[in-house]
Amino acid sequence: MKKLAILFVAIGLSGCAELQQVASQYPGIGTDNTEIAAGLKEALNNGISKEVSKLTVKDGFFKNQAVKILLPPELQKVDKTLRDVGLSSLADEGLKVLNRAAEDAVKEATPIFVDAVTRMTFRDAKNILFGADNSATLYLQNTTSSALYSKFNPVVKTSLGRVGADKTWNNIITKYNALPMTADVNPDLNDYVTQQALNGVFKMIAVEEKDIRNNLAARTSDLLKRVFGLQDNR
Repeated sequence: MKKLAILFVAIGLSGCAELQQVASQYPGIGTDNTEIAAGLKEALNNGISKEVSKLTVKDGFFKNQAVKILLPPELQKVDKTLRDVGLSSLADEGLKVLNRAAEDAVKEATPIFVDAVTRMTFRDAKNILFGADNSATLYLQNTTSSALYSKFNPVVKTSLGRVGADKTWNNIITKYNALPMTADVNPDLNDYVTQQALNGVFKMIAVEEKDIRNNLAARTSDLLKRVFGLQDNR
C-alpha cells in the first residue's frame, strides 16, 4: 500500500520523466490481466509438480493427515462392527487400500490436472490475485471439478482394482452383510475415493499457492516475482 501511495503522489506532482523514473522502481504495477493469469497458472502448476507429486508415493495419502482418506459414515459402522467381532486386521486393511488406490490414481491422473490448468482462463485475474491465499486454487476447483471428476473417476476405478482395494472391500462387505443384526451395505467406493482424492489434490495445490503468496523465496521465476509482487504492494 505504501508503494502504491508513493506512485499516486508521483502522478500528482511529477512530470512524465519523473513519473517514469518512479514507476520503473515498481514494474509489477503495470502487469496486465494476461500476465497475471499466466502467473496464477504457473503457481498452480507448481502446486501440481511440487505438492501433488507427494501424494503419488506410498503413504502419500495414508500418512498425510491433511488429506488421508477416512471412512464415510456408512463404512464407519462396518469398521466398528468388524473390530467388535475380532476382525481388526481386515478393517485396518480396508482403510489402507482406499488410500493406496488414491495414491495410485493421482499418479496416473497428474496430466489431467496439468491440462486443466493449461486450458483454464481467468476472467478476472486481478480479483483472484488479490483474493484469499487459496483463491486461484478455489477458482480451479470451482471451474474444473466436474470435468476432472469425469476423467479421474475411471482412473480411480482402475486403481482400486490394481491395488486390490475392490477385492478387499468385497470381502469386507460380504463378511459384514453376513453378520446377524446388521443392515446390508453396498457403498460406491469408486465415487467416494474419486471425490476424496480430488479434494486431496486441491488441498495440496493450495499449500503451494499459499507459499508463493507469502514466501518470497517460493517465487522461483521472474513471472511469479512480478505477478505476486503486486499483492505485496497493494
